[in-house]
Amino acid sequence: MGNVLTFVRDGLASMVAGLGTERDKAATVYYTDPVIDPQQLIAAYRTSWLPRKIVDIPALDSCRAWRSWQAKNGQIEKIEAEEKRLGVQAKVLDARKKARLFGGAAIYIDLGDDASQELKPDSVKAGGIRFLTALSPKQLQPGEIETDPLSPLYGRPKYYTIVAGTSLQVNVHPSRLVIFIGNEMPDKDITSGATFAWGDSILTSVMEAVKQADATSANIASLIFEANVDVVTMEGLMAYVGTPDGERKVTDRYRIAATGKSINRMLILDGKEKYERKSASFQTLPDLMDRFFQNVSGAADIPMTRLFGMSPGGLNASGDSDLRNYYDRIASSQTLEMQPAMNVLDECLIRSATGNRDKDIHYVWNPLWQMSETEKATVFKAKADAARTIAGTGGTSEPLMPLEALSDAFVTELVEDGTLSGLEAAIKKYGTLADQEEDELDEEAALGTAANANDPTEQQRKRIAANDAAPRSLYIQRKVKNAAAIIAWAKSQGFEKTFPADDLHVTVASSRTPVDWIKVGESWASELKVGAGGPRLMEQFGEATVLLFTANELRWRHEGVMEAGGSWDHPEYQPHITISYGFKGDVSKVQPYQGEIVLGPELFGEVVSD
Repeated sequence: MGNVLTFVRDGLASMVAGLGTERDKAATVYYTDPVIDPQQLIAAYRTSWLPRKIVDIPALDSCRAWRSWQAKNGQIEKIEAEEKRLGVQAKVLDARKKARLFGGAAIYIDLGDDASQELKPDSVKAGGIRFLTALSPKQLQPGEIETDPLSPLYGRPKYYTIVAGTSLQVNVHPSRLVIFIGNEMPDKDITSGATFAWGDSILTSVMEAVKQADATSANIASLIFEANVDVVTMEGLMAYVGTPDGERKVTDRYRIAATGKSINRMLILDGKEKYERKSASFQTLPDLMDRFFQNVSGAADIPMTRLFGMSPGGLNASGDSDLRNYYDRIASSQTLEMQPAMNVLDECLIRSATGNRDKDIHYVWNPLWQMSETEKATVFKAKADAARTIAGTGGTSEPLMPLEALSDAFVTELVEDGTLSGLEAAIKKYGTLADQEEDELDEEAALGTAANANDPTEQQRKRIAANDAAPRSLYIQRKVKNAAAIIAWAKSQGFEKTFPADDLHVTVASSRTPVDWIKVGESWASELKVGAGGPRLMEQFGEATVLLFTANELRWRHEGVMEAGGSWDHPEYQPHITISYGFKGDVSKVQPYQGEIVLGPELFGEVVSD
């Protein structure tokens, strides 16, 4: 057959309208099978910051807070040491990045045996894992697909082959791999061969939005060079440039004019020449750029505050809700994607660390959203108030449950959420409430004070008297245990006289209104340390010169006395230590004490009239 010639009639109207081109306004959207060469993915990742952040940020966020093992202390230390030895966190992060960039990646678990055989975690001994290696799809190629629906590997490769340059290729059983996928394929039937085991690169669906944002940013940058354009009108210009000599004269003419303008800031023109300056407007460009950034943010499913480091716009906007939603999505991927993929590795890790498998060992992912110190203090106070109410010291007459059960549950809650650091070790050292009561009973029995129930002992009579004690006024104070350090500071600031060390104290409550001391209860800590620094002020309260500071524990205890029916003679409670009476110096020039403040146990007494 001969060549077939096609003639197309077109005109200026079609050219102006852009008909039949890629910019045809009447064109419809058509989706094609996305194919991005791995080299293009690498080039985008290396040369453009947007693709790199889109790949790295979710991978980093899914690993940076990591996880907390729930087990006995000795077991936790061993597991964490094994994780550190094998670099588990870093290897998972590396594999997660590769999976997002290339569509998939895996971590190879090496036990020093035949890698082509199925890995059985029960066979792993202490120190059994030799090393872990993160592999990309280029290094790890899938083999024949399992077609038996009764096989646990159905729909997956029967084996993988590690390709390492010219060295011997090694077949690996799938059970020895922690496999991460980028974007899951909607239908495995559309893939075949080497791509069957993997998914799509994360960049596949966002690349167009990224290119648009990059192109827009580049075009806006180029406009900066055209912010001001000089326009000169010259009569007979075309006649001059028609000859080489005339073109040279025109070029020399305006080169000299430009030189004169740059040196003298003065432009000299012929009478028939006209000069004007065209200025470009950039007023709407930031909004336009933001729209492209929002498009990329939506495509990548990463908030703009996280992806671009931009402050959210709008009245009272903080971006917290966007970040919370994003962190919730990361937490979901940890639970639904990472944890199942790492199951075999974790089973081997536990055995490699401890030598066996305690069924109680498990872990939880640490939350990405962290509360502020103020929020933590508020939550702790709410929990403490709830515990007082249940214990019958928050206004109720009788406990709602046995105090031993409440104590054990509350201690567990505080240990789990990390509210009080070192609490678990302290409980092991000093024992639980039930342990202390048992010790007291044992001591009474040893002293011969434990009689039958119809003949109360002296110790029991004291307890009954305390429980039935009538309400009375209440003054609670804590003595300053490191008073010497505070007195030395006061002397350095010009205080000639201070209170004696034994008299330095902090008032917790001073209620002239009678209260039931038993309902007030006692502090959680027999010793309270207020860390160095923080808000510290010097004030004059009448003749008294005092050091003001903050301590949530003191405030909570004061509020507890108020809730138990106590009173306070001042508008508000402010923790302070009275340093001296009759200070003659200028208090405003005194530098407040910034060191640690150590307070002893609470001392109860009645209010003295003075």
